[in-house]
Amino acid sequence: MWAAHVDSKGCLVGWEERGSDWRGFSTGGSKVLFRFGPDDASRLCVTEAAIDAMSLAALEGSREGTLYLSTGGGWSSATDAALCELAVRLGLTLVAATDANPQGDIYAERLRALAEASGCDWQRLRPPADDWNEVLKAKEKERREKRMETKMRPAACAPAASREASPGKSRPLTSPDARPAARQGS
Repeated sequence: MWAAHVDSKGCLVGWEERGSDWRGFSTGGSKVLFRFGPDDASRLCVTEAAIDAMSLAALEGSREGTLYLSTGGGWSSATDAALCELAVRLGLTLVAATDANPQGDIYAERLRALAEASGCDWQRLRPPADDWNEVLKAKEKERREKRMETKMRPAACAPAASREASPGKSRPLTSPDARPAARQGS
């Protein structure tokens, strides 16, 4: 997966790279912010990685009025400036949706300080696993297991009466030797 980092003018400045066994950032690129959602949002959810921002959006159903952001695992002066620029809007809530580990706690503390300095509301949204992508994967696994459990349940047998001739018919649909019954009239 590649997730674009853009500046306040919408110009591409770098991208996060993530595979199943590796992660990185574009060579020569700048970590500013990955952004997913409306620019005029009143709620900013800041994560450490784009995959976590997208996972949180999936878990919340892309909550209305929310801009999901990623710092790309770093905190550059450009990242700080971009967050400060976003945090000055009236009625804004800055949500530290960082990982549930010591590094995530350090980022959350930086975001709390930024919110206080900007005069906006602040909230800590801590994932119940290490990060939001792990939470999403666990939820998807649970859904798959429930679907399989439902598919594996034995089907109820239809009552014997429903396997007989249709109601109101006085003779079976086939004759005893399994040949179709003769048609009567036209």
